[in-house]
Amino acid sequence: MFPELNNLLNTTPDRAEQGKLTLLCDAKTDGSFLVHHFLSFYLKANCKVCFVALIQSFSHYNIVGQKLGVSLTTARERGQLVFLEGLKSSADVFFRSHEEPHPLQFLRKASAEDLQPLYEFVKEALKPVDSGDPTWRCPVLLVDDLSVLLSLGIGAVAVLDFVHYCRVTVCWKLKGNIVALVHDSGDVEDEENDILLHGLSHQSHLILRAEGLATGFCRDVHGQLTILWRRPLQPTARQERSLTYQYKIQDKNVSFFAKGMSPAVL
Repeated sequence: MFPELNNLLNTTPDRAEQGKLTLLCDAKTDGSFLVHHFLSFYLKANCKVCFVALIQSFSHYNIVGQKLGVSLTTARERGQLVFLEGLKSSADVFFRSHEEPHPLQFLRKASAEDLQPLYEFVKEALKPVDSGDPTWRCPVLLVDDLSVLLSLGIGAVAVLDFVHYCRVTVCWKLKGNIVALVHDSGDVEDEENDILLHGLSHQSHLILRAEGLATGFCRDVHGQLTILWRRPLQPTARQERSLTYQYKIQDKNVSFFAKGMSPAVL
């Protein structure tokens, strides 16, 4: 995890909040560093993590995790991490018999009903363990990333339904957390992407939006991060507050600074 980001969010693994939905969004940049941060954060917080990885392989996340001080291999062996490797598991969908359920069954035929096996996988992975097994602080669902479901033909409404059912189980019943990444295509004609982003934004307690610089590539400033705290379903006069920082990604860390205050500029 990145200590500077924890400072901006005013949190540590020892006092991680529960029952929250965090939306990670990236536009014209790669926001995967946010996924790696929250994965290592919740593993260090001793949470039970179900990671639905639809983008990269297990080895990729494990290599980055080791740089951030966690071993995904160890976490998986001890039962703390349940990892669904989308790239590898997708082949199983086409070689299994039709009678055998699979979390990625939607690859055969994209429809709302086909996301139910994925929900059942999450529900089973994060169900409370017996008293004789190791106990974890709280369950966490991490998805990288939901935009893949759109590109595979699942409608935005079906994805929002999937997230809703996961919220009911993980956030409300089990008092856990959900973290999901969504790409902002920036295409005004991409209605499905807009529906998904707006729908998740209204449900989220915390939104982290990473954007590329309007001026283009810069060696010393890699992008801009906006942090928005929300209180969904609480119609109060002041239910949101936000902060914006620029950042530079390093090998094992990410540095954050106010706009125009990069050490390289000064």
